[in-house]
Amino acid sequence: MAQYLMSKDFGIAGLNLPHVSEEDKLRRVLSSALKSRLGNQIEFSNNSKNPYWNAAHFGLDKVKLFQDSRVEQQAEILRLCGENLLEEAYFVEKSGVGYMAKMVLLAETTEERMLYALFSSDEVTHLAQISQFLPEKEPIGTDNAFLRFLADLVETDDKTVLLFVLQVMLEGWGLSHYRNLAKGCLNPELSSIFEQFLQAESQHHAAGYTLFNQRQVTKESRATIVETLALFLQMVQVGPQSVVAAIEAVLGHLSRSQKIGLFEELDAETHSGTRLNLLRSLMRGEKAGTIVQELEERGAFQPFPAQKCV
Repeated sequence: MAQYLMSKDFGIAGLNLPHVSEEDKLRRVLSSALKSRLGNQIEFSNNSKNPYWNAAHFGLDKVKLFQDSRVEQQAEILRLCGENLLEEAYFVEKSGVGYMAKMVLLAETTEERMLYALFSSDEVTHLAQISQFLPEKEPIGTDNAFLRFLADLVETDDKTVLLFVLQVMLEGWGLSHYRNLAKGCLNPELSSIFEQFLQAESQHHAAGYTLFNQRQVTKESRATIVETLALFLQMVQVGPQSVVAAIEAVLGHLSRSQKIGLFEELDAETHSGTRLNLLRSLMRGEKAGTIVQELEERGAFQPFPAQKCV
Protein backbone atom coordinates (compact mmCIF):
# COMPACT_ATOMS: atom_id res chain seq x y z
CA MET A 1 0.00 0.00 0.00
CA ALA A 2 1.02 3.60 -0.40
CA GLN A 3 3.06 5.24 2.33
CA TYR A 4 1.02 7.25 4.84
CA LEU A 5 0.79 10.81 3.58
CA MET A 6 1.92 13.54 5.97
CA SER A 7 0.55 17.06 6.26
CA LYS A 8 2.43 18.44 3.24
CA ASP A 9 0.53 15.96 1.04
CA PHE A 10 -3.10 15.72 2.08
CA GLY A 11 -3.97 12.52 0.26
CA ILE A 12 -7.39 11.29 -0.82
CA ALA A 13 -8.54 10.52 2.74
CA GLY A 14 -7.83 14.14 3.67
CA LEU A 15 -7.03 13.42 7.33
CA ASN A 16 -4.70 16.44 7.39
CA LEU A 17 -6.81 18.63 5.12
CA PRO A 18 -7.04 22.14 6.67
CA HIS A 19 -10.20 24.17 7.28
CA VAL A 20 -11.02 27.67 6.04
CA SER A 21 -11.28 30.47 8.60
CA GLU A 22 -14.54 31.33 10.37
CA GLU A 23 -14.79 34.48 8.24
CA ASP A 24 -14.29 32.79 4.89
CA LYS A 25 -17.29 33.24 2.58
CA LEU A 26 -16.98 29.62 1.45
CA ARG A 27 -17.94 28.53 4.96
CA ARG A 28 -21.20 30.50 4.71
CA VAL A 29 -22.04 28.87 1.37
CA LEU A 30 -21.34 25.42 2.84
CA SER A 31 -23.43 26.15 5.93
CA SER A 32 -26.35 27.23 3.76
CA ALA A 33 -26.09 24.11 1.61
CA LEU A 34 -25.89 21.85 4.66
CA LYS A 35 -28.83 23.58 6.32
CA SER A 36 -31.00 22.96 3.26
CA ARG A 37 -30.29 19.24 3.70
CA LEU A 38 -30.10 18.91 7.48
CA GLY A 39 -32.23 21.75 8.83
CA ASN A 40 -31.59 22.58 12.49
CA GLN A 41 -29.47 19.47 13.09
CA ILE A 42 -26.46 21.38 11.84
CA GLU A 43 -26.98 24.04 14.51
CA PHE A 44 -26.56 21.68 17.46
CA SER A 45 -24.18 23.07 20.06
CA ASN A 46 -22.15 20.58 22.09
CA ASN A 47 -22.21 21.90 25.64
CA SER A 48 -22.93 18.64 27.46
CA LYS A 49 -20.45 17.59 30.15
CA ASN A 50 -22.07 14.19 30.55
CA PRO A 51 -20.48 11.12 28.93
CA TYR A 52 -22.10 9.89 25.74
CA TRP A 53 -21.58 6.23 26.72
CA ASN A 54 -21.53 4.66 30.17
CA ALA A 55 -18.92 2.39 31.74
CA ALA A 56 -20.75 -0.79 30.71
CA HIS A 57 -20.51 0.15 27.03
CA PHE A 58 -16.71 -0.13 27.25
CA GLY A 59 -16.70 -3.08 29.67
CA LEU A 60 -15.32 -0.82 32.41
CA ASP A 61 -18.00 -1.96 34.85
CA LYS A 62 -15.98 -5.19 35.15
CA VAL A 63 -12.61 -3.53 35.65
CA LYS A 64 -11.50 -3.27 39.29
CA LEU A 65 -8.90 -0.58 38.59
CA PHE A 66 -11.64 1.62 37.12
CA GLN A 67 -14.15 0.88 39.88
CA ASP A 68 -11.56 1.68 42.58
CA SER A 69 -10.67 5.01 40.95
CA ARG A 70 -11.93 8.36 42.17
CA VAL A 71 -15.16 9.66 40.65
CA GLU A 72 -13.34 12.38 38.71
CA GLN A 73 -10.86 9.82 37.33
CA GLN A 74 -13.70 7.59 36.19
CA ALA A 75 -15.32 10.57 34.47
CA GLU A 76 -12.06 11.42 32.69
CA ILE A 77 -11.57 7.83 31.50
CA LEU A 78 -15.12 7.79 30.13
CA ARG A 79 -14.54 11.15 28.45
CA LEU A 80 -11.40 9.86 26.70
CA CYS A 81 -13.09 6.63 25.60
CA GLY A 82 -16.06 8.59 24.22
CA GLU A 83 -13.86 11.11 22.43
CA ASN A 84 -11.92 8.28 20.79
CA LEU A 85 -15.16 6.90 19.35
CA LEU A 86 -16.33 10.29 18.11
CA GLU A 87 -13.02 11.31 16.55
CA GLU A 88 -12.68 7.93 14.86
CA ALA A 89 -16.19 8.31 13.38
CA TYR A 90 -15.35 11.85 12.25
CA PHE A 91 -12.17 10.81 10.43
CA VAL A 92 -13.82 7.72 8.92
CA GLU A 93 -16.53 9.91 7.40
CA LYS A 94 -13.93 12.46 6.29
CA SER A 95 -12.04 9.67 4.54
CA GLY A 96 -15.34 8.53 3.04
CA VAL A 97 -15.83 11.87 1.29
CA GLY A 98 -12.49 11.45 -0.48
CA TYR A 99 -13.05 7.78 -1.23
CA MET A 100 -16.46 8.32 -2.82
CA ALA A 101 -15.07 11.20 -4.90
CA LYS A 102 -12.32 8.89 -6.14
CA MET A 103 -14.89 6.23 -7.03
CA VAL A 104 -16.84 8.80 -9.06
CA LEU A 105 -13.75 9.12 -11.26
CA LEU A 106 -13.21 5.34 -11.41
CA ALA A 107 -16.85 4.65 -12.37
CA GLU A 108 -17.32 2.55 -15.51
CA THR A 109 -20.98 3.41 -16.23
CA THR A 110 -23.14 6.52 -15.92
CA GLU A 111 -25.23 4.86 -13.22
CA GLU A 112 -22.17 3.95 -11.18
CA ARG A 113 -20.90 7.53 -11.37
CA MET A 114 -24.29 8.88 -10.29
CA LEU A 115 -24.45 6.43 -7.40
CA TYR A 116 -21.01 7.35 -6.05
CA ALA A 117 -21.80 11.06 -6.35
CA LEU A 118 -24.85 10.44 -4.15
CA PHE A 119 -22.73 8.39 -1.74
CA SER A 120 -20.24 11.25 -1.46
CA SER A 121 -23.11 13.50 -0.41
CA ASP A 122 -24.02 10.96 2.29
CA GLU A 123 -20.50 11.11 3.68
CA VAL A 124 -20.51 14.93 3.71
CA THR A 125 -23.80 14.87 5.62
CA HIS A 126 -22.44 12.39 8.17
CA LEU A 127 -19.25 14.42 8.57
CA ALA A 128 -21.21 17.60 9.29
CA GLN A 129 -23.50 15.81 11.74
CA ILE A 130 -20.79 14.12 13.77
CA SER A 131 -18.57 17.21 13.90
CA GLN A 132 -21.15 18.98 16.06
CA PHE A 133 -20.42 16.59 18.94
CA LEU A 134 -16.63 16.75 18.88
CA PRO A 135 -14.84 18.47 21.76
CA GLU A 136 -12.49 19.95 19.16
CA LYS A 137 -14.85 20.87 16.37
CA GLU A 138 -12.42 20.70 13.46
CA PRO A 139 -9.58 18.25 14.24
CA ILE A 140 -6.75 17.87 11.75
CA GLY A 141 -4.58 14.76 11.62
CA THR A 142 -4.53 11.70 13.85
CA ASP A 143 -2.12 9.05 15.12
CA ASN A 144 -4.86 6.38 15.25
CA ALA A 145 -3.44 3.20 13.66
CA PHE A 146 -6.74 2.18 12.06
CA LEU A 147 -7.21 5.60 10.48
CA ARG A 148 -3.65 5.58 9.12
CA PHE A 149 -4.41 2.14 7.68
CA LEU A 150 -7.57 3.55 6.09
CA ALA A 151 -5.72 6.52 4.61
CA ASP A 152 -3.14 4.20 3.06
CA LEU A 153 -5.84 1.94 1.67
CA VAL A 154 -7.76 4.72 -0.07
CA GLU A 155 -4.62 5.56 -2.06
CA THR A 156 -4.57 2.22 -3.92
CA ASP A 157 -5.46 2.20 -7.61
CA ASP A 158 -6.80 -1.37 -7.57
CA LYS A 159 -10.57 -0.96 -7.76
CA THR A 160 -11.21 -4.60 -6.85
CA VAL A 161 -9.28 -4.15 -3.59
CA LEU A 162 -11.14 -0.93 -2.82
CA LEU A 163 -14.54 -2.51 -3.40
CA PHE A 164 -13.90 -5.59 -1.28
CA VAL A 165 -11.94 -4.15 1.63
CA LEU A 166 -13.59 -0.75 1.95
CA GLN A 167 -17.18 -1.39 0.92
CA VAL A 168 -17.81 -5.08 1.48
CA MET A 169 -15.75 -5.39 4.66
CA LEU A 170 -15.37 -1.98 6.32
CA GLU A 171 -18.81 -0.63 5.37
CA GLY A 172 -20.32 -3.93 6.51
CA TRP A 173 -18.38 -3.65 9.77
CA GLY A 174 -19.53 -0.03 10.05
CA LEU A 175 -23.18 -1.09 10.03
CA SER A 176 -22.70 -3.18 13.16
CA HIS A 177 -20.44 -0.56 14.76
CA TYR A 178 -22.83 2.38 14.26
CA ARG A 179 -25.80 0.29 15.38
CA ASN A 180 -23.91 -0.53 18.58
CA LEU A 181 -22.96 3.13 19.13
CA ALA A 182 -26.58 4.21 18.67
CA LYS A 183 -27.91 1.56 21.02
CA GLY A 184 -25.51 2.40 23.84
CA CYS A 185 -25.50 6.20 23.45
CA LEU A 186 -26.90 8.20 26.36
CA ASN A 187 -27.52 11.32 24.26
CA PRO A 188 -30.79 11.04 22.27
CA GLU A 189 -29.64 13.46 19.52
CA LEU A 190 -26.35 11.67 18.93
CA SER A 191 -28.02 8.26 19.11
CA SER A 192 -30.53 9.36 16.46
CA ILE A 193 -27.73 10.55 14.18
CA PHE A 194 -25.95 7.18 14.35
CA GLU A 195 -29.27 5.50 13.56
CA GLN A 196 -29.62 7.77 10.52
CA PHE A 197 -26.20 6.64 9.28
CA LEU A 198 -27.40 3.05 8.92
CA GLN A 199 -29.51 3.37 5.78
CA ALA A 200 -26.73 5.07 3.82
CA GLU A 201 -24.06 2.66 5.10
CA SER A 202 -26.27 -0.27 4.09
CA GLN A 203 -26.52 1.11 0.54
CA HIS A 204 -22.76 1.68 0.34
CA HIS A 205 -22.14 -1.89 1.48
CA ALA A 206 -24.67 -3.37 -0.96
CA ALA A 207 -23.24 -1.42 -3.90
CA GLY A 208 -19.72 -2.59 -3.07
CA TYR A 209 -20.85 -6.21 -2.82
CA THR A 210 -22.70 -5.99 -6.16
CA LEU A 211 -19.83 -4.33 -8.03
CA PHE A 212 -17.20 -6.66 -6.54
CA ASN A 213 -19.15 -9.73 -7.68
CA GLN A 214 -19.27 -8.34 -11.22
CA ARG A 215 -15.47 -8.17 -11.44
CA GLN A 216 -12.82 -10.69 -12.27
CA VAL A 217 -10.55 -11.03 -9.25
CA THR A 218 -6.95 -11.37 -10.42
CA LYS A 219 -4.30 -13.24 -8.47
CA GLU A 220 -2.60 -9.92 -7.71
CA SER A 221 -5.79 -8.33 -6.39
CA ARG A 222 -6.57 -11.33 -4.22
CA ALA A 223 -3.06 -11.32 -2.75
CA THR A 224 -3.36 -7.61 -1.93
CA ILE A 225 -6.78 -8.15 -0.34
CA VAL A 226 -5.41 -10.94 1.85
CA GLU A 227 -2.39 -8.89 2.98
CA THR A 228 -4.56 -5.83 3.66
CA LEU A 229 -7.21 -7.73 5.60
CA ALA A 230 -4.59 -9.62 7.61
CA LEU A 231 -3.30 -6.26 8.82
CA PHE A 232 -6.79 -5.00 9.63
CA LEU A 233 -7.84 -8.20 11.40
CA GLN A 234 -4.73 -8.04 13.58
CA MET A 235 -5.99 -4.67 14.86
CA VAL A 236 -9.15 -6.49 15.95
CA GLN A 237 -7.29 -9.49 17.36
CA VAL A 238 -5.44 -7.36 19.92
CA GLY A 239 -8.60 -6.32 21.76
CA PRO A 240 -9.81 -2.95 23.11
CA GLN A 241 -6.44 -1.15 23.07
CA SER A 242 -7.99 2.34 23.22
CA VAL A 243 -9.81 1.56 26.48
CA VAL A 244 -6.62 0.36 28.15
CA ALA A 245 -4.77 3.43 26.78
CA ALA A 246 -7.44 5.73 28.27
CA ILE A 247 -7.06 4.09 31.68
CA GLU A 248 -3.28 4.47 31.55
CA ALA A 249 -3.56 8.10 30.41
CA VAL A 250 -5.60 8.96 33.51
CA LEU A 251 -4.16 6.67 36.18
CA GLY A 252 -0.54 6.73 35.07
CA HIS A 253 1.92 4.06 33.94
CA LEU A 254 0.65 0.48 34.09
CA SER A 255 2.92 -2.55 34.35
CA ARG A 256 2.71 -5.42 31.90
CA SER A 257 0.96 -7.59 34.49
CA GLN A 258 -1.58 -4.80 35.18
CA LYS A 259 -2.32 -4.50 31.48
CA ILE A 260 -2.75 -8.25 31.15
CA GLY A 261 -5.17 -8.10 34.08
CA LEU A 262 -7.09 -5.30 32.36
CA PHE A 263 -7.44 -7.24 29.12
CA GLU A 264 -8.63 -10.25 31.10
CA GLU A 265 -11.23 -8.19 33.00
CA LEU A 266 -12.35 -6.58 29.72
CA ASP A 267 -12.76 -10.13 28.36
CA ALA A 268 -10.66 -9.11 25.38
CA GLU A 269 -10.60 -12.57 23.83
CA THR A 270 -14.41 -12.79 23.68
CA HIS A 271 -14.66 -9.11 22.66
CA SER A 272 -12.32 -9.69 19.71
CA GLY A 273 -13.73 -13.10 18.84
CA THR A 274 -17.23 -11.71 18.36
CA ARG A 275 -15.96 -9.04 16.01
CA LEU A 276 -13.75 -11.43 14.06
CA ASN A 277 -16.70 -13.78 13.54
CA LEU A 278 -18.74 -10.86 12.22
CA LEU A 279 -15.99 -9.87 9.81
CA ARG A 280 -15.63 -13.44 8.59
CA SER A 281 -19.39 -13.61 7.94
CA LEU A 282 -19.10 -10.60 5.60
CA MET A 283 -16.78 -12.57 3.31
CA ARG A 284 -19.54 -14.53 1.62
CA GLY A 285 -19.80 -15.71 -1.96
CA GLU A 286 -17.66 -17.86 -4.21
CA LYS A 287 -15.12 -15.15 -5.02
CA ALA A 288 -14.39 -14.57 -1.34
CA GLY A 289 -13.86 -18.27 -0.59
CA THR A 290 -10.14 -18.34 -1.35
CA ILE A 291 -9.61 -15.12 0.61
CA VAL A 292 -11.27 -16.63 3.68
CA GLN A 293 -9.23 -19.80 3.34
CA GLU A 294 -5.91 -17.96 3.15
CA LEU A 295 -6.79 -15.79 6.14
CA GLU A 296 -7.85 -18.83 8.16
CA GLU A 297 -4.53 -20.52 7.38
CA ARG A 298 -2.80 -17.48 8.86
CA GLY A 299 -4.95 -17.65 12.00
CA ALA A 300 -6.31 -14.18 11.24
CA PHE A 301 -9.74 -14.96 12.70
CA GLN A 302 -8.37 -16.17 16.05
CA PRO A 303 -8.53 -13.59 18.87
CA PHE A 304 -5.40 -13.05 20.91
CA PRO A 305 -5.26 -14.06 24.59
CA ALA A 306 -4.73 -11.24 27.08
CA GLN A 307 -0.97 -11.86 27.28
CA LYS A 308 -0.59 -11.30 23.54
CA CYS A 309 -2.65 -8.08 23.58
CA VAL A 310 -0.01 -6.26 25.59
